[in-house]
Amino acid sequence: MPPNNPPTLDREALLDRVGGDVEFLQEIAGLFLEDCPKLLTAIQTAVSDGDARKLEYAAHTLKGSIANFGADAAREAAFRLEAMGRAGDLKPASDAYLTLEQEVQRFTLELCALSDELGRG
Repeated sequence: MPPNNPPTLDREALLDRVGGDVEFLQEIAGLFLEDCPKLLTAIQTAVSDGDARKLEYAAHTLKGSIANFGADAAREAAFRLEAMGRAGDLKPASDAYLTLEQEVQRFTLELCALSDELGRG
């Protein structure tokens, strides 16, 4: 990857985190990939509706899910939205959502590639 677009996933750390259990990693990756779009939709809806409480909850849930994989940029983007919801300040939330969406997309592409790679191995 180019230096301005570093990997979002530390593969070795992630494998260490699951004790090298490839099947478990693929299972939790599958669950994440199933739930993630629903959480992104909930966040986007909360931002559109100006619902700070729902934004805080959905962003917190997504942040926790992302943290399981150690994807720091995506986790940080979700945390920023969670904090906006907690503070009730949704003015910057639309831009923050776009950042979250980009970081989650980068992360999920790497997660899918890793899962596919491990499945062949």
